[in-house]
Amino acid sequence: MSVGDKTSPDKLSIVVFSNDFDRVHYALVMAAAAVASNTPVTLFFTMWAGRALEKPLADGSPAWSRLRVSDGSTTAAEMDAGFKAKGVGTFEELLEACVALGVTVMVCEMGLRALGMDPNNLRPDVPVAKGGVVTFLADASRTGAMLFV
Repeated sequence: MSVGDKTSPDKLSIVVFSNDFDRVHYALVMAAAAVASNTPVTLFFTMWAGRALEKPLADGSPAWSRLRVSDGSTTAAEMDAGFKAKGVGTFEELLEACVALGVTVMVCEMGLRALGMDPNNLRPDVPVAKGGVVTFLADASRTGAMLFV
């Protein structure tokens, strides 16, 4: 499907569930690309993926650096540094682009409670719409696409 094709989805709704840095990173890639192509996007962070949106750790490193890498070959921080060296958008660059381009970011209240996460401990630079699965589903479009990462 080409950009502007009438058969393209009118909205992209992405459930971001994974604890794998590379998968969460790619969800940001898809969201940034879609919204840059005039397709509205909602990212619904739940369970372990919600940890990527927590405030920086005590040592100043980003919370997403605690996420694992799916093949276990490196750390999230090392993979992100490798992306930067290769001219690939970093986690922070993609997240900033998503925020600047108007991607709706939701964090699942159930996921926060299930993991004992404090909703007040989320990043202040990312506007977060709190809600649950019902809120996310109500936000989705009947003629949109829904992905689970």
